[in-house]
Amino acid sequence: MNTISIRPSTYPSLFTTRSNRVFHFSSRAFPFPSTRSQSRFLLKQRNRRRLSLRQSTMSSSSDILPPSPCNQIELTTESDFEQIVSPDGTLSICGFGSLLSERSARSTFPDLVNFRVAKLNGFRRVFAHVAPIFFERGIAKPETKEISSLSVEPCEGESLIVTVFEINKSEIPSYIEREHEFRFLAVQPETLEGSQYNTLAVLCARYSDEEYFQNRCNGSQEIYHERYGRFGIDKIWRDDVLPCRVYCRHCVLAAKNIGNAAYDNFLDHTFLADRKTTLRKYLTDNRLRYNGRRTPRAAQG
Repeated sequence: MNTISIRPSTYPSLFTTRSNRVFHFSSRAFPFPSTRSQSRFLLKQRNRRRLSLRQSTMSSSSDILPPSPCNQIELTTESDFEQIVSPDGTLSICGFGSLLSERSARSTFPDLVNFRVAKLNGFRRVFAHVAPIFFERGIAKPETKEISSLSVEPCEGESLIVTVFEINKSEIPSYIEREHEFRFLAVQPETLEGSQYNTLAVLCARYSDEEYFQNRCNGSQEIYHERYGRFGIDKIWRDDVLPCRVYCRHCVLAAKNIGNAAYDNFLDHTFLADRKTTLRKYLTDNRLRYNGRRTPRAAQG
């Protein structure tokens, strides 16, 4: 697996940088999981990053940025996913939006097990990318730019209340296909009391348009058109979009159903694409109030 070096422009506003230098995701601070396969995977990733750092230093006169403050390992191939599968043949998934709802999660993964609430440090939620499924289901409002879905991105000092559950490893290909536009990270959630889980979980994080086109679409305009272009979408990751209203309502109610702590966390640690406006402020300013009626199926999953 090739380690991808991301220039600061790929993740605008994620970290404060002093120069246009390159950083690499790092697992140095990652607690060692209990399973041997995951331990070997982390060691392999660490060695590859060291090699990448040396190569970057040799090929560029610019300095290397310090490692990301967030513990994260990128998964780029199906075999990477298999490296973090538990001995019982299951893969842990981290939910932060629609998957906060167990009902929604089970509609997508009928055979999931051990659905639970957890905490993830070092990330924030952002409504910052266009989701084609909203156009397919007729809930996107391009005239008002209410077309964005949720992703997460590294942010030092932030903490999210999330859900974690397990799926069978046979579902890995369909999971990758379902979350096609995201960067996949292996992260280590913890209980609400602060105890770390022994296994890594997959998290759907922010990608970039350039990487998506090259890595997911294989540089093919035809593939991009089939997935995005046919909806008039020429840029996925944006800073000028607003939450899709129906989807946002579904996520807010899902968080509220978990409990007050999850509800407040969702409102105060979810941001619009400007990375300044919290979801709570956006809903208040626009007098948007979501009741407890069942969310339309179009917004779930």
